[in-house]
Parts: sequence; structure tokens; C-alpha cells
Amino acid sequence: MKTTLAAVVILLLIGTSWVSAQMSRGNPKIGQGVYEQQCLRCHGSKLDGNGPDSEDLIVRPANLQSRITRSKTDWELLVAISNGVLFSPMHGFRGKLSDEQILDVLSYIRAMSPPDIVS
Repeated sequence: MKTTLAAVVILLLIGTSWVSAQMSRGNPKIGQGVYEQQCLRCHGSKLDGNGPDSEDLIVRPANLQSRITRSKTDWELLVAISNGVLFSPMHGFRGKLSDEQILDVLSYIRAMSPPDIVS
């Protein structure tokens, strides 16, 4: 009985920590300003990958409104923002932006992305 109870408690702790890790932290209003300064030229004002500089790039910027991007975890997006994306013009912002600014941008992206509606 004690073993079962311990296993349930461990599973609850793991599950709740995973859920809290998936919840976006950061301030979307501050993130909007950072996005407009650092990301808009490639990803566009609608976050659709059609920014003013996107036409000059061989590899198009990601459409942050797409189902593929929306299905990525916060962790995957944080890694891409921090480290960049290999073989693409997406460079890393670690060292250029603070961790809080990166979380703010992620929060803004999540706030601007339409939710998937499953019926």
C-alpha cells in the first residue's frame, strides 16, 4: 500500500511539473516590443513568416501561426530562440536577449497564436 501511494505521489509530482513547464511564463506585452525589435523583420507583424526581410532569405522564416509551430512545446521554441536553427538564417539570441526577454517573446508568440479547436 505504501509503495502504491508513493508511486502515485511521484506520478502527480512529475505530471504537475510537466504541466507547469508547458505553461508559458513571461509578459506578452513586453514580448511584443522585443519581438518588434528583433523578430518582425523576418517573421512579420502577423507572425506568418512574411516579414520585410523574408523575401531575401533562401530559407524562409518559420510561420509562427502554423499548426506545426503551435504544436511545438515551449521548450522546443525556447531552444530555437536561444540557439538558433541549424542551416537556416534563424540565429540564436542567447547573450543578445536576457532569459526573461526570451520568455516574454515566447509568451507573446503563444498569445498571438490561435488555439487549435478540436470538435
